Amino acid sequence: MSTDRNPTLWTATAALPRFEPLRGDIRTDVLVIGGGIAGLLCARLLTDAGADTLLVEKDRIASGVTARTTAKITAQHGLLYDKLLRRFGAEAAGLYLRANEQAIADYRTMSRGVDCGFETKDNYVYSCSGRAKLEAELRALDKLGHPAVFAEALPLPFAVDGAVCFREQAQFRPLDFLASVSCGLRICEQTKVRELEGMTAVTVQGRIRAKAIIVATHFPFLNKHGLYFMKLYQHRSYVCALENAPLPDGMFVDEDQKGLSFRRSGDFLLLGGGSHRTGKKGGAFSALDAFSARHYPAAHAAYRWATQDCMSLDGVPYAGLYSRRTPGLYVVSGFNKWGMTSSMVAATLLRDLILERRNPLADVLSPARTMLRPQLAFNLLEVTAGLLTPTTKRCPHLGCALHWNPQEHSWDCACHGSRFDEDGTCLDNPATDGLKKPLKRP
Repeated sequence: MSTDRNPTLWTATAALPRFEPLRGDIRTDVLVIGGGIAGLLCARLLTDAGADTLLVEKDRIASGVTARTTAKITAQHGLLYDKLLRRFGAEAAGLYLRANEQAIADYRTMSRGVDCGFETKDNYVYSCSGRAKLEAELRALDKLGHPAVFAEALPLPFAVDGAVCFREQAQFRPLDFLASVSCGLRICEQTKVRELEGMTAVTVQGRIRAKAIIVATHFPFLNKHGLYFMKLYQHRSYVCALENAPLPDGMFVDEDQKGLSFRRSGDFLLLGGGSHRTGKKGGAFSALDAFSARHYPAAHAAYRWATQDCMSLDGVPYAGLYSRRTPGLYVVSGFNKWGMTSSMVAATLLRDLILERRNPLADVLSPARTMLRPQLAFNLLEVTAGLLTPTTKRCPHLGCALHWNPQEHSWDCACHGSRFDEDGTCLDNPATDGLKKPLKRP
């Protein structure tokens, strides 16, 4: 859920269909709450499988984080597979890798005949801090039977210590793709789910009774189940679409979370970076502007936007039952900045779970898997600090302190990532409502 007003390259060029709000009470087999790429893919796959499915979106479909992606379709989620081998073992790591490879194939199939700029590209994860991590990742991929290759140099304006390359990945224009995906689906826009009463969703316009419900609202909005406020934190990053800049062939990202990312889209170079935990200080647009001025002095930022990603405890998304105590209620979240392939993987799994089909990835993505990861301690420390900070500027989600973001002119929560405009409007969840009164900037 994001209502930032800055247009992106995707929103400026795509024409999404419009859908009417809900009118009155209704029944459906499956209700999907949230109209981003994850929710829309869930609705598409379930509808195509014959399930009576309704999707509701509080604003317009694909108007949130999906509109702010860099839209890389890749199974290479940073230097992930060495970590997965150590955390989960070879079987689970292999399942995750193969599921993401299948997701690329699914996108390729679904994009045929769709004017969405789908292109096959190689993906590179590079390092500027030595080769040790790259070599460990290559050894892990070799154990998993994946033919990754090492690249000595890249067409970037600085030296790297090497990169791990996945061949034949892809990129596209996500909103043009989703305009096609949404055709023929039952969708209600401008329909906000205020609460769930068992398997009934309550909205201002009416009540929706379902046999199964999928919560695909970026950050899960139900606090009393699943402990997602402990399992997830949010990370903010920034993108400039540069004109008159070199256009390297491929997709490139630093293995360091605070590094830079590059890909071309038409005549634009998408430069990403400036990342930081939401509510904390970071490079933001200033870091991108400084890099561009130094390396691309003739370039101009035609579009610039920020995005926000839910980060899980172990680098793997959550998809499955919302909690062990909520039969029929499902969730998808925590894409760790890799929402394109992860959305397809999660949608495929949730379709199978709801239709009672076997899917071997269920245990790997289960939200009920262990929380005993080092990131949990960092999340709890951040929440404790946010609750104990002496200020009247509080997030309505769980009461943590709000911090002024001078680059984006917003009030941000470092605990769970909610953000608010100067007038109190909620820009990003998990908060479901705005502030009761505007807060003055410092």
